[in-house]
Amino acid sequence: MFTNDRRQAERTGRYGTPRSQHLQELVTQFQNANNEEAREKIVAHLANFAYDPYNYVFLRQLNVLELFLDCITEPNEKLIEFGIGGICNACADPTNAAVISQCGGIPLVIQCLSSPVRNTVNYALGALYYLCNGSFKKEILKPEVVELIEKYAAADTSVSFRNLANAFLNEHVKQRG
Repeated sequence: MFTNDRRQAERTGRYGTPRSQHLQELVTQFQNANNEEAREKIVAHLANFAYDPYNYVFLRQLNVLELFLDCITEPNEKLIEFGIGGICNACADPTNAAVISQCGGIPLVIQCLSSPVRNTVNYALGALYYLCNGSFKKEILKPEVVELIEKYAAADTSVSFRNLANAFLNEHVKQRG
């Protein structure tokens, strides 16, 4: 369920932590964490907040989208998975999509299509579905990317890959044989 100011006030209560402060605390905890498991949990938590449009302004103010993109460049597969999950959750919003693109995120999302982690590939397919609009289409619809997505569309191993890839191709690639 999406949040609004009234619902957020009810959930927070008189003495609760405002959402912006809570998100800031999570970002600070991530920056100060000195073990991978703690960082993974924090990024997963932040990615869960990224699904709700109520949080988008806070996420942009706190550079959480950039944090997600940084996670995609890490060697840790869990950080990559949760980072691309956060991107996928937030990128349907045009302002968030612009931030992702301006920060060089589209090639990072495309890179996630080659991950050995099933969730990472699913999130990448979902993110590309939403990111592939007029301004970013040329960057995404490169022949090698379309070819890889077509392979996922034909995959017998995963229904989710097949469904997401076919949705992408049906929406964004006009000439399909």
